[in-house]
Amino acid sequence: MTDPKTYLNPAEEKMEMAVEFLDEALAHIRAGKANPKILDSVRVSYYGSMAPISNVANVSVPDARTIVIQPWEKAMFKEIEKAIINSEIGITPENNGEVIRLNIPPLTEERRKQLVKQSKAEAEQAKISVRNARRDAIEGLKKAIKKGMPEDVEKDAEAAVQKLHDKFLKRIDDLFAAKEKEILTV
Repeated sequence: MTDPKTYLNPAEEKMEMAVEFLDEALAHIRAGKANPKILDSVRVSYYGSMAPISNVANVSVPDARTIVIQPWEKAMFKEIEKAIINSEIGITPENNGEVIRLNIPPLTEERRKQLVKQSKAEAEQAKISVRNARRDAIEGLKKAIKKGMPEDVEKDAEAAVQKLHDKFLKRIDDLFAAKEKEILTV
């Protein structure tokens, strides 16, 4: 007889990974507030290899609309500026010789709606991943009946998978609601 946990544990793991991925994806969506994570995708040339900005400079957020980048080496100013300009961030850096400032412009209503749509799409992708994990677990349980698992054990395990599914969908909805509120707050 197979143990239902052999199907429940991988399903829960996949669901957890979907929620973590969503959380990370939402953190990279700019919400009108300065967030150093928007620089995570920007790479600079550092001694022949590509490195994230946080590896070559101190990145801080002194207020809600400004990101300050303080390179550890003077030679990195031009490299960092060039990398930010060539990236998809869409913000022009200001260099005063000491630090590089990124002023985050306030979002227009249209842009806010686009960001909410983008966040909703990310949340929907996470929900699809959770549903796929549930489907895989239930299919595995149905096959386990043929291998000798009692039907009542399978039904209980199916109910447990559904509970897991519902719990993770609620977490996804909560994450999306928080991001939507953050984006729409002026």
